[in-house]
Amino acid sequence: MIKVTIYRTESDFTRAFKLVGHAGQAEHGEDIVCAAVSGLAQSIIGSLQEVVGIEPQYSLEPGRIYCEIEEKALDDTRRIQADVLMRAVEIGARQIRESYGRQFLAVNVKREAS
Repeated sequence: MIKVTIYRTESDFTRAFKLVGHAGQAEHGEDIVCAAVSGLAQSIIGSLQEVVGIEPQYSLEPGRIYCEIEEKALDDTRRIQADVLMRAVEIGARQIRESYGRQFLAVNVKREAS
């Protein structure tokens, strides 16, 4: 199972996401759920870089993807753009879960106090 964790600040800004595990929907290299979630996460990281013009802290490892951005370093426009993109990970993961099954993907949002 892939566990998707979304981290939101007290101000409701989506500051990070973490994806851990493997869906187990098919053999390695054939697992469309893993491919979909991985593609989603990597597209968001690339969009933060190319569209918003920021360099998030991220790591891409087999079975683990992590991305974090620093809200305080963003002006108002980039803050809104970054938050929209980061929320797309949650929305996309939930859509993938609904399409392929809850047994392959769990989505959790953690609200953080300041």
